[in-house]
Amino acid sequence: MKFEVHLNGMGGSKKRTVELEAEGKSYRVSLDGQAVSVDATLIAEGTVSVLLDGQSFVVHVTPSLDGKLKLQTGPHEYTAELLDPRAWRGRRHGALEAEGRQQITAPMPGRVIRVLVNAGDEVEAGQGLVVVEAMKMQNEIRSPKKGKVERLQAKEGQNVNAGEILAWVE
Repeated sequence: MKFEVHLNGMGGSKKRTVELEAEGKSYRVSLDGQAVSVDATLIAEGTVSVLLDGQSFVVHVTPSLDGKLKLQTGPHEYTAELLDPRAWRGRRHGALEAEGRQQITAPMPGRVIRVLVNAGDEVEAGQGLVVVEAMKMQNEIRSPKKGKVERLQAKEGQNVNAGEILAWVE
């Protein structure tokens, strides 16, 4: 997975590229094309202990309503914006997980080409639910929250209109 991270702080603005590659239960990480040694542990809600190339940091992470993250480590404070080029809905659900019952809707007219879950399935935030093909592009519609697929209306081969309800996640 490759992500683009935009950091804004007292020292100005920086764009970094972070690449994660799964290796068993851990990840191999590269920052701007250079391999780095990283170990991160969630020590409390919104607080992460990070060991980066032998240097230790405690990072306090606070999501904002605009999808950005406020990061504070020691006396330094940054605003981070994470851009995932694979995400169909871009930054809409980037930092905050939706709460309560959520309707999953088609973002544009198209055809359902794959249903990835069944009613009653437990899903994670960001997990793919339905793939809709629109204008010869396949778009994976993802869950905005961790929960259970309460109801699934999408069927493979079905034509859908923009805004049409595909599923509900509780």
